[in-house]
Amino acid sequence: MKSLRQLYKIGFGPSSSHTMGPATAAEQFKNDNPNCQYKVTLYGSLSATGKGHLTDEILRKVLGDVEIVFDNDTKVEHPVAMQFEAIKEGVVVQKRLCYSIGGGDILWHGEKAKEYAEVYPHNSFEEIKAYCEEKNIELWQYCIQFEGEDIVDYMLTVWQTMKSCIAEGLNAEGILPGGLEVVRRAKILSVPKVGESIQTMDNRNVASYAFAVSEQNACGNIVVTAPTCGSAGVMPASLNFAQTVHGYTDLEIAKALLTAGVIGNLVKQNASISGAKCGCQAEIGTACSMASGALSQLKGHTLSQIECSAEIALEHHLGLTCDPVNGLVQIPCIERNAVAAMRAINASTLGEILTASRKISLDTVIETMYQTGKDLDKSYRETALGGLAKHYK
Repeated sequence: MKSLRQLYKIGFGPSSSHTMGPATAAEQFKNDNPNCQYKVTLYGSLSATGKGHLTDEILRKVLGDVEIVFDNDTKVEHPVAMQFEAIKEGVVVQKRLCYSIGGGDILWHGEKAKEYAEVYPHNSFEEIKAYCEEKNIELWQYCIQFEGEDIVDYMLTVWQTMKSCIAEGLNAEGILPGGLEVVRRAKILSVPKVGESIQTMDNRNVASYAFAVSEQNACGNIVVTAPTCGSAGVMPASLNFAQTVHGYTDLEIAKALLTAGVIGNLVKQNASISGAKCGCQAEIGTACSMASGALSQLKGHTLSQIECSAEIALEHHLGLTCDPVNGLVQIPCIERNAVAAMRAINASTLGEILTASRKISLDTVIETMYQTGKDLDKSYRETALGGLAKHYK
């Protein structure tokens, strides 16, 4: 498996596949073809939901005065594709097809995927667990062993970015861009209610943190992919709640992020974290699984309890469709982040209690999620053609 730096990426939202990936591709194409006019044709999910994901805005930011075509008819071999053309004196001097393959990564047609160094020698939780038990180490120590001590510093940077995103989002007001007239609600959720119970207060606070990050993401601000932009609110919300209530240090949170990273990496390696490829289960489901594992780490749970928590969280997102209204990462995406953050907390509690009696492994659920994603009709995989996206009036 690859470094966790390839999982936790810091960049502009609202979509790792629709803004981070296209921005990287545009920068590379511009560097290869300077002083040109540019045309970009968007296909598949990029065409269907590119405006909602601000794909055209990020391309203009990188390329300047660029012609952008949304092509909903041409079929290409990857669900998130774009074609770049460099033009000089009316002549196309270069044309290249590029795929945004999830998590901000790209693949140019005809080339092999970029070979990031294989940092981890194991590719299943079963293998990792056996190794950790043999060495008598925890998951965060497993990461340090193969990544080096500086991975902790990177996780601290990731955590500071997440907390800054929450703070900025909680103080922001107004309407989210895109035309749906969605009101920012994080600040509203953060205000205590007269006579509310402790449980209601806790749920409201968790939700406010998730809304804060997700609304920042919807506006194209800086977020951390955890594992994607669309699911960026789940991890910060659940971990910020845990730190606020229980007083965990930033270093303890950084270690929990490492543990969560192992879970996210396994999904990325053996299935997918792309909504366009496997539906929202791949994004929100994976984020919930990562968050639940991280919370279990903070509680000092065993490897088996961490696995059980992560498995429960992912299992009960199986089949979740990706159906963003108008292609915007707003409805139902923002609320889903909040619900998943609360579910992660519950899954961590269940995992602690039910470990001894469980029948399903994390590896099995990851495999099942991937097959489920492949079986989903394409209208439920980030095309904004099915589900709420179809029926919303």
